[in-house]
Amino acid sequence: MIQITLPDGSLREYDQPLSVHEVAASIGHGLASAAVAGRVDGNLVDCEYMIEADARVSIVTPQEPDGLEILRRSCALMLAMAVKQLHPQAQMRSGSELGDGFFYVFAVEQSLTPADLPLIEARMQSLAATNHSIRRKEASSPPKELSLYRLGDTEYLTTGPHVPATKVLQAFALDHISGTLQQRIYGTCWSSHQELQHWRLPPHVMVVSMDERQTTYAHAVTETLRRNGVRALADLRNEKVRYKIRQHSQTVPYLVVVGEKEKAGEFVSVRSRTGEDFGRMKVDAVCDWMRSTGIADA
Repeated sequence: MIQITLPDGSLREYDQPLSVHEVAASIGHGLASAAVAGRVDGNLVDCEYMIEADARVSIVTPQEPDGLEILRRSCALMLAMAVKQLHPQAQMRSGSELGDGFFYVFAVEQSLTPADLPLIEARMQSLAATNHSIRRKEASSPPKELSLYRLGDTEYLTTGPHVPATKVLQAFALDHISGTLQQRIYGTCWSSHQELQHWRLPPHVMVVSMDERQTTYAHAVTETLRRNGVRALADLRNEKVRYKIRQHSQTVPYLVVVGEKEKAGEFVSVRSRTGEDFGRMKVDAVCDWMRSTGIADA
């Protein structure tokens, strides 16, 4: 007999090993349909993970941060699959979730352009509708923290877990491509089309990272601003910071710049689109200042 302890403290007993998805299905059909992963004794696992002993289990859905991160990670695999179908000579490099979305790196003989993005996005939508499964495979000696997953007829070494099938990947969009022979395609992914449309609203603040070392901190700054009523986005692309600042200065009222000094000191540098430099501030001070200007909660 296996005893499963749920988040509310209730116990369920099962007479044989079962998967995370089967636990979700035993609770309710709606939960099983929404499940993208599970948490078993505190560890994130795929829906197909088998529970063979007593454990504390919770079902992860896209409505929580871990679930949304898993959606974005899986969207990166679906992007790779779409590019491979449209451009068979492209070589897959790597990809993952990133901030509000995801990216994938490809090596190509002939560079893709922004005009290719709508075609790739349409193919991704078709793949989502077809509902391809994403399954973890046993690998002999995978690199640390990576696992082998199969989507379609291709296997990928990637961080897990992943969604069980592409049907849950519905609210996404591609928005940028960079590089020449080795290119990155960036996109965003959300748990609903309503959230995607909200993301598309013009931001009050753009958080700009200097390079990839500040990704986690810059995303955390963005989330703090959002919780305080500021419509904020983060540009975490692997582009020169001057290019990003120049691009966003044309449309966004305020820029929040994050480099290594800012990350180490847990503050940010603030400037306006007109070039006025407000210096370095703690994130809470930025939120207070935004409220005083009337931007927060606008």
